[in-house]
Amino acid sequence: MTDNERPLRDFDEESEETDSETELLIRHTGSSDAAISNSNNKGISKTNNSYNNSGQRRRKSSTGYSGIGGIVSPSVGNSNSGNSFLGNLFSLGSAAGQIRYRNERSRERAKYSNSNNSGSASRDITSDHTTVGGSAAKLAQLTQTGASGVDNSAAHAPHVATDIGASNGISAHTVIDPENGASTVFYQNNRRRSKSRSISNVCKMCFCSCWRKWFRPRELRARNVNLGRPNTEKFPPNEIRNQKYNFITFLPLVLFEQFRFFLNLYFLLMALSQFIPDIRIGYPYTYWGPLGFVLMVTICREAVDDLRRHQRDHEVNSQKYKRLSASHGNGYEMVPSSKLKVGDVIVVEKNERVPADLILLRTSDRSGSVFVRTDQLDGETDWKPRLAVPYTQKLSRDADLYNIDASFYVEKPQNDIHSFIATFCMTDGSEDTGLSVENTLWANTVVAAGTATGIVIYTGCETRSVMNNSQPRSKVGLLDTEINGLTKVLFCAVLGLSLVMMMLKGFGGPWYRYMFRFVLLFSYIIPISLRVNLDMGKAFYSWQMQNDDNIKGTVVRSTTIPEELGRISYVLTDKTGTLTQNEMVFKKIHLGIVSHDADTFHHIGQMIQKLSGSILQQQQQQGSLSSSSSAGENTKPIMFAGNRMRRPEGWREWEAVRALALCHNVTPVSDDEDNRSVSTTSTVTGGNNSPTKSVINIEAPGSTDTEHQYQAASPDEIALVKWTEQVGLTLIARDTNTMTLQVKTASDENDILLHYQILQLFPFTSESKRMGIIVRESKTGQITFYLKGADVVMSSIVQYNDWLSEESGNMAREGLRTLVVAKKVLTEEQYNDFETRYNAARLSISDRVAKVAAVTESLEREMELLCLTGVEDRLQENVRPTLELLRNAGVRVWMLTGDKLETACCIAKSSQLIGRNQGLYVLRSVKTRTEAHQELNHFRRKQGHALVISGESLEVCLQYYRLEFLELATASPAVVCCRCSPTQKAQVVALIQKHTRKRTCAVGDGGNDVSMIQQADAGVGIEGREGRQASLAGDFSIPQFSHIAKLLLIHGRRSYKRSAALSQFVIHRGLIITTLQAVFSAVFYLSSVALYQGFLMVGYSTLYTMFPVFSLVLDQDITSETAVTYPELYKDLSKGRSLSYKTFFIWVLISIYQGGVIMYGALILFVDEFIHIVAISFSALIMTELIMVALTVRTWHRLMVLAELFSLALYLISLAVLHEYFDWEFIWSYDFLWKVSLITVVSCLPLYIIKFLRKKCSPPSYLKLS
Repeated sequence: MTDNERPLRDFDEESEETDSETELLIRHTGSSDAAISNSNNKGISKTNNSYNNSGQRRRKSSTGYSGIGGIVSPSVGNSNSGNSFLGNLFSLGSAAGQIRYRNERSRERAKYSNSNNSGSASRDITSDHTTVGGSAAKLAQLTQTGASGVDNSAAHAPHVATDIGASNGISAHTVIDPENGASTVFYQNNRRRSKSRSISNVCKMCFCSCWRKWFRPRELRARNVNLGRPNTEKFPPNEIRNQKYNFITFLPLVLFEQFRFFLNLYFLLMALSQFIPDIRIGYPYTYWGPLGFVLMVTICREAVDDLRRHQRDHEVNSQKYKRLSASHGNGYEMVPSSKLKVGDVIVVEKNERVPADLILLRTSDRSGSVFVRTDQLDGETDWKPRLAVPYTQKLSRDADLYNIDASFYVEKPQNDIHSFIATFCMTDGSEDTGLSVENTLWANTVVAAGTATGIVIYTGCETRSVMNNSQPRSKVGLLDTEINGLTKVLFCAVLGLSLVMMMLKGFGGPWYRYMFRFVLLFSYIIPISLRVNLDMGKAFYSWQMQNDDNIKGTVVRSTTIPEELGRISYVLTDKTGTLTQNEMVFKKIHLGIVSHDADTFHHIGQMIQKLSGSILQQQQQQGSLSSSSSAGENTKPIMFAGNRMRRPEGWREWEAVRALALCHNVTPVSDDEDNRSVSTTSTVTGGNNSPTKSVINIEAPGSTDTEHQYQAASPDEIALVKWTEQVGLTLIARDTNTMTLQVKTASDENDILLHYQILQLFPFTSESKRMGIIVRESKTGQITFYLKGADVVMSSIVQYNDWLSEESGNMAREGLRTLVVAKKVLTEEQYNDFETRYNAARLSISDRVAKVAAVTESLEREMELLCLTGVEDRLQENVRPTLELLRNAGVRVWMLTGDKLETACCIAKSSQLIGRNQGLYVLRSVKTRTEAHQELNHFRRKQGHALVISGESLEVCLQYYRLEFLELATASPAVVCCRCSPTQKAQVVALIQKHTRKRTCAVGDGGNDVSMIQQADAGVGIEGREGRQASLAGDFSIPQFSHIAKLLLIHGRRSYKRSAALSQFVIHRGLIITTLQAVFSAVFYLSSVALYQGFLMVGYSTLYTMFPVFSLVLDQDITSETAVTYPELYKDLSKGRSLSYKTFFIWVLISIYQGGVIMYGALILFVDEFIHIVAISFSALIMTELIMVALTVRTWHRLMVLAELFSLALYLISLAVLHEYFDWEFIWSYDFLWKVSLITVVSCLPLYIIKFLRKKCSPPSYLKLS
């Protein structure tokens, strides 16, 4: 076979997934090898190079095909043809781009070798490079010719012949080269399919780009915020949106959430099947009615809740704020908070919510400070001081902010509310200023005093408050899980019963249709009203809890899990603020050689009064020395405390009291309506513009009878400052730069004022466990560094002593919170060197915290130990009897606290968390696997001992011996975990849940307890001194810990018992009517016909039985007094015996017995018509249900009686009205009455006898008490 006789072949076997718009299939054939070899070698080489280059670049740029143009252009006859060629080449650029050179060459080689001998195959491969190059050139010629029609002006136009039709959607063009006689066949597939693929690819690209734009997480990055200039970068809008739905997504999402439940999805399928005529049974509304009612209740509830959320969001987003504007005459404009953008400068007035995260620029107080309340952010109710940027605070007015050219370099958004890194930069090249969290106002905080002006740095979803709003896990009660398992068993019963019916009927004909009809007939075995009854019952239980006079203040925030309170096996509680009042009382101070308590505190006051004369004399001498120094004399400060040899009597007491009065972050506040803080600047000058206008007049010190109030971040510090006031050294004024103390003298008229300048303040952190302050005394100029903290860290900082460790242990055993106080006197050179290094560290962008800590630690060496203090945290009211009740109820109580081990042990003993006869085993600190193994073995031998373990040891034990430790800990009567972080608290809860499969309850009052509360099966928050964060995060909120006993023993018990009885009775209601239907179908030739039609089916589960069944939520087995008096009754609830597979199958047997008796009795007793069977069986069914409710009730309530009588009246009215279902004459006959009565007695009397005998022979535990 010659080359010209070869069949036309498709080079490019592209799959349908190809993305080519046009497929050009090229085949080159020559008359002979000589004809190919006679071609222009130079042109061929150039063509090959150009084609290869274009092939390598064809997917990147359309210019990759310039090689083709480079070959063809010299053969163009005139400029018109050249322009025509370029236009056509552009139009078919995408087509030419799909010529895959390398793939075509490999496929051609494989095909050619299969259809020809090895010689012709090798010849074809040899000429492949020249063929493709020539084919590319011929493609260009064909494009030119096809576009311009018959080009007579072209001298060397090729001969074109179309010799193949488009019968298969493919057109072929044969081109004969006039120079060498070679022919090239071009195939072009039908564009229609390729074009559709191209459109689909465009749609895919658009969808993917939209998905990435709308749904991918936003990249958080650092930013530059310009002051006085617009910011071009886009940021999220400052809108608060707590809505779950919008107008479009509301209905789909609500329906999706509902049909995730097995019950609702099952009934949806059953209801949809009624639209198929072949399997329709009865009326569709008998299925759609109950389902529609359930859905409507849910939709309305969700709509109301979401509407309320929308209204709250709209109220917050529309709140007006002053935004500085240079274009307005008054300098500012009122804008809603939703319109604020990054870079806007706004003014926040007193008691206004901060709408976005701000950097504080200016305050109305000349010192540049302002106080904020952060209780809605971190749960702490105490005021926090915030400082303005020093440069902007010095400006005369707010409008000058737009006259400076500055910017802020701000870190990327994050959720840490206690840290912040930013830099204030001036474009004129002046020194940058480092900013920290003290210079910020986070969103949702409230300005407590004064007016604040700030620049917006984070908005909307990037604010700290929104980023900390982690969605709590959706809690599902154990009862709901158990009921869901029972419904699946019922579904299997429906399928099994339908299959049995089909086996009896036979699988002839359209058996699947009959099978599905049986499934529909028996579908009432799974009651759709079960969820409605349970949800309404839970709402009622919650209402009862909130209206119980014995636990006033209780709030139920989650109405879905009240039954969980009746199944609790472990209670995990915080210590400070939960078991204790978080109300500190100063109890003891140890000075190294002497110790003072409440009985001897007055001696310290007397010593300070004696020293007041020396202090006054020293100030007068210092004043005269200051005047002489102005004349040029070189003087030094005179201080009796500076020389150890000349220290007078009482110097230890004086130094300790002064250190406690200075080393803190307490601010005195007044009693006026604004509750404004007392500022030194305002008291001295009496300025009217300051928001911290004082009540105490420093220049009139005689007014010492005023009772001072203090604000601080910790109640410990308030207790210390109040004690110093008690002994004669009072903090009367403080701002960011100064502090004023008042020394009480023997005569109140000569009280002494001591002024101090605050140079540096180092706040307390959980990592450092200490706080410090550097002050300079105004009169003497002495610089002193005071430091106080936990004995664990301070023992290595203070000078050597032999009493600190022993005395701190003694105070801890008394249940006191200890603090070690020390000081260090600095020279001017030492402080200047420290300040230089400290400011440099604060300007650092990377590792700022570590660098600042390193510089601060350079001062904390060889400090002089002044005293050791002990503060008592009082127990909550009735904590001891509450813990004893829980212990007797079989509930194991774990205390998780961040305090040290000694204090935690003391509180555990004083609160009687550990029983009188129980020992206490303290697991010593372990750091290695061997040590952990030894300690666990020791504890294993201590049977009946409570366990005390630290957070560090807990980590080691969980790392190496997780299962062994959990087995020992869960078997212990009580566990105390000290030095626990919030993460560890949540981890402990999760481990107990996973290991024991028991229900847990977490109780806390602070923001550090939120993670534990959300992890527990039932979270209880206490509204305490640490704020409302734990209360808002909990499923239940109580005012004090003692309420937890009644919440569990009374309301938890009732909720669980009532829900168990209600759910089983609703299931029984569906089982008995399904049994009636099954017996009816079996008797009447296995027909799939409904026994009760239309309204009877709907009325059975609604009007006739709904009220009596739901009245079971009022039932109670024991009284409140009995539940509290005998807490041991609570132990049985954790076993789950009220709702189990045993009780479930007992109710199944009862339903089968009663259904069989009613149906067979009706069939035996009826005489004439089928409608009489319906009347007898349905009436007996209603009477049986009402009697069964009466047999189930243990304590009657008047509403129960009313529900029974009301339902019976409704049914009697229905007998008289519904003539379609009942024969009026037969209803009023004596036969109907005695037949219904007989069937009802036979179905109920044996059950009553069994119940009576069981109560007498094997009564429940609560009946034994009565």
